[in-house]
Amino acid sequence: MQRREFIKKAGLGLAAASAATVPAIVRAEALPTIKWRIASSFPKSLDTIYGGAEVLAKRIAELTEGKFEIRVFAGGEIVPPFGVLDAVQQNTVECCHTCGYYFHGKNKAFSIDTAIPFGLNARQMNGWYYYGEGLALTREFFARYSVVNFPGGNTGTQMGGWFRKEVKSLEDLKGLKMRIPGFGAEVFSALGAVPQALPGGEIYPALERGAIDAAEWVGPYDDEKLGFYKVAKFYYYPGWWETGPQISFYVNKEQWEKLPKPYQAAFETAAIEANLRMMAAYDAKNPLAIQRLVQNGTQLKRYPDDVLKAAYEAAQKLYAEESAKNPDFKKLYDSLHVYQQISDIWMGLPEGALANFMQARMRDKK
Repeated sequence: MQRREFIKKAGLGLAAASAATVPAIVRAEALPTIKWRIASSFPKSLDTIYGGAEVLAKRIAELTEGKFEIRVFAGGEIVPPFGVLDAVQQNTVECCHTCGYYFHGKNKAFSIDTAIPFGLNARQMNGWYYYGEGLALTREFFARYSVVNFPGGNTGTQMGGWFRKEVKSLEDLKGLKMRIPGFGAEVFSALGAVPQALPGGEIYPALERGAIDAAEWVGPYDDEKLGFYKVAKFYYYPGWWETGPQISFYVNKEQWEKLPKPYQAAFETAAIEANLRMMAAYDAKNPLAIQRLVQNGTQLKRYPDDVLKAAYEAAQKLYAEESAKNPDFKKLYDSLHVYQQISDIWMGLPEGALANFMQARMRDKK
């Protein structure tokens, strides 16, 4: 009797559980098929940085069983490389993959979403965005442009650019024409150089024909692909204006709010993966690329101390001036600056000390 009663109750329980799960399955099957376009600011030839958008699209398709599809377009295919933000704002495309400092001219606060001279490194950017105030504050800023922003990659601290002639002192920067965006351009201008704004695909021909004297892009792996070593042999470091440059996904706010919640979750998850994978890829590819560049005649040069010191002072002056007249910039910069002061102390203890020791050991083995 007890056995029959147990089986009866168990059967009723299974039936109830099955009935409860049916609506969830129906809801999942009822989710719409959605197709978006993402406009990149980067050419396909730069597979790692352009590939961040491909990682996003692939993972979203997998997570939604192909029901949320995002097609990736390289810079210039449907939107000019520097026109992607406008395209997202105007809902010409639903999202883009780009760098905030490309839109420095709209509002200098955009640059903080990518990098500012002597700012945060890649790990610090992630800390500030995901666990500090970074994401909340930048979301508040981007909302005024009808955009929802997501970290979508990082190159790590970059190299300091390719020069046709050696830079031996601060004086050698006077009149020098250099491709560089954002606050880095303003600092170089303060030091006497003449900054130029060019997308990645236009840098090599400008260097080759002498229209510019120097150019910065990313680091060894991408710079080798673009062939800069063939037309400028002096390769400087460190890239003090791009200490941890973040690449971002910008989504049209109206389109984002229309997305089903599961698709929003898939997008957020895929963006985090793209962010992680890009940095890991550069960490794996750059060491081999720098060796090949040196074997091909590239001369590695450290920026002279007087250049670094003058650049640092010029940057601090620019931040103070911009903060005094731009509340958007001040709000973001103040938060970033406080975070960096605390973070730099910590990173300088275990990691800084160990890195300095290990570099010394490597030099001793030569």
